[in-house]
Formats: sequence, C-alpha cells, structure tokens
Amino acid sequence: MMKDGDMELIMEIARFEASVDMEKEYRIGWSWRHVRIWPATLSRLFKDGYLDNVFRSNSFTGYKLTEKAKAIVLANQQEDTVGPQPKPMVNLGDELFTDVIGHEDVKILLKATLLAEKPVHVMLTGPPALAKTLFLWDIEQTFGEQAIWLVGSAISKAGLWDLVAEREPKILLIDEMDKMNAVDMAALLTMMEGGRLVRAKRGRELDINNPLKVVAASNRLEKLSPELRSRFAIRKLNAYGRSEFLTVVKGVLVRKEGLSDELAEEIARKLDGRSQDVRDAIRIARLAPQVGVDKAISLLLGGETGTGSD
Repeated sequence: MMKDGDMELIMEIARFEASVDMEKEYRIGWSWRHVRIWPATLSRLFKDGYLDNVFRSNSFTGYKLTEKAKAIVLANQQEDTVGPQPKPMVNLGDELFTDVIGHEDVKILLKATLLAEKPVHVMLTGPPALAKTLFLWDIEQTFGEQAIWLVGSAISKAGLWDLVAEREPKILLIDEMDKMNAVDMAALLTMMEGGRLVRAKRGRELDINNPLKVVAASNRLEKLSPELRSRFAIRKLNAYGRSEFLTVVKGVLVRKEGLSDELAEEIARKLDGRSQDVRDAIRIARLAPQVGVDKAISLLLGGETGTGSD
C-alpha cells in the first residue's frame, strides 16, 4: 500500500526523468542529489517496487522508475488532465536532521521556520563544533538550488548583493557570520527586514524584492550589531563530545554517502582529534576509493594520519 506522500515523490521523479535524456546522460541512473530526495526515502521506494537500482558502487547508487511506478504516473496524469501541474515542493520528511545528535528544540524550530509561509530568521551560536555546520549542511542538501551557503570570511568579491540578485534564493545559509564585512552586513539587514534589496551604484543599480529566510551560525555574537542580532531568533548550541562526533560522522557517511558501516567507522576513527567538520569526513570518503583513507586524510589535512585513541 502506497504511503502518504509517495505519490508526490514519484511524480516529482517522473518530471525529472521526463526533463533529461535517460538513455544517454543518465544511462546508469540518477542519484538522490539529482532529485533531492533523501537516500533513505529512495531506499524505501526501491523496496516497495517503485524504483530500479540500475547501478551501485561505493560512491554512487543509480535509480530509475520501474514500470509499476510509470503506470501509476500515467494513471495519475489521466485523472488530472485539467489545469497546470502542481509546483514541486521540498519534502522535509523525517530524515531531516537525523544526523544531528540532540538539540531537539532547535530541530523543531528550524523545521517550522523552513515550512513557514513568511520569513523567520534563526541564528545558531556557540563554540566551534560540528552541530552548527551540520544543521546548515542538511538544509543545503535538502533545498538544493533554493539555498545559498556562504562563509562570512569568504564571500565573493561581487558581494552579497550580486549573489542574491543573480540566484534569487529562498534560503540564505551563512556560516561564520561574525566574520562578514560591514557592507554585506548592511545588505543583509535590508533583506531580512522586508526582502527588498536596493543599491544605487553607478553602472550596477539594484532594486529587487526577494523575501528569503536566513539561517546563520556564529561563534561569537559580540561582533554583530544589536540591529542585526534583533532580527534573529538566537539559539545556543553546545559542542559535541568525542563519542557524539564519531556517531555523527558515521551516520552521515552511511546515510548520505552510501558507505559501508566498516568504512565509515574507519574514517570517523582516523579523523577523530584532527577535525570537527563533517565536510572533511565527506571529502575523505569521496577520495578514499582512489587513494585510500590514510592518504586522503594526509592530502586534505596534511601531516601523518593516526588511528584515533580509545
């Protein structure tokens, strides 16, 4: 029996397959990144007979709709031949933030924020740790092109104005916000207030209206102006301990990168004490099939690799 929401997911996948050349470009199938549906959800659809697993390796799992699913899509299209197709919606599902240990109130707050019709802005603060970055990373992976991830210390030369004007995101994710320059902070203030972005500069005038939601992370709040802080709901997070870090990294690598439990355990153990950034673990996982785990860590982080301590 089809579960609630499965029809919408299957229709969304069908629209993707109809928009590409499945015989050439996606001969070995598409991955969760192409359709922006969590791997765990795709695995369930596969078990229920709606997807074929046409290719699988350590780094890629390729899917296609089965004939059973295509028949359901055809029947649905015949039942609804009047009016436009419904706009695809992001399915948050139960998988969002499952890799984040604890912080249950923050998970509820962020999910409500992402589903809210009008913007609510959230600031995550606390000492350098995995949790803040992982929250932002999960949102970016879920919303794809609708979200822009920025690091306050490394915004492009064009600045915040041009990035938002060119890409028109619905969600702005800002890490290390306390390191943003004053010009970008001023632009952010106006965007968060009413969604309007105005700049009068010779040859590069801007006047656009793009209401967006901001989820930011900052290690220190004292560097942010009172006006900027007042626009956020601020939640403080505590750093992860060693055992929590290992659990989080293993969960991310297994569920989102498709690694075996054994390989995920090895990467987490060897990364222990060297990095608290989940993106380092992901980069190592993607390089490991080519050069091995130890060499990947050495290339990315430098120095000699260890085996972790008990």
